[in-house]
Amino acid sequence: MADTQLQWFKTEEREGKTFVFDPLRKRFVLLTPEEEVRQKVLYLLVEHLKVPAVLVAVEYSLKVNGLDKRADAVVFSPEGSPLMVVECKAASVSLTEDVLDQALRYHSALKPKYLLLSNGTSTYCFKAKRQGLEPLNHLPDFTEMKGPIL
Repeated sequence: MADTQLQWFKTEEREGKTFVFDPLRKRFVLLTPEEEVRQKVLYLLVEHLKVPAVLVAVEYSLKVNGLDKRADAVVFSPEGSPLMVVECKAASVSLTEDVLDQALRYHSALKPKYLLLSNGTSTYCFKAKRQGLEPLNHLPDFTEMKGPIL
């Protein structure tokens, strides 16, 4: 299935609960407030930033200080190296220092070029530099993500 033919935001009701179809995981998942933000960010990545859907891992398992964790999404290069770790929160959750710390732990474990935080209302993107992370005033498209670290 070509990326441009993905079906976004298709929902269905089951036993009084709303489920949304995740075209990347190819299944319906419970539509929680955080899942709503995740689906919007995935749509942004694939449809607007032109990240190939096959290079996005949703709920990516990783080890942080010996503990099993899951990043909301990780964008990979065609060669398989992590380019971006994505952390989503429900719209009702402020993107505080605690949220940033959580995302930084994932970033430290995976060492991607970019870190993206979003609660659907606010979105922040950072680029890895030799001296740490630099806030960006834009979201990089896939071509930029694949470029060199400066």
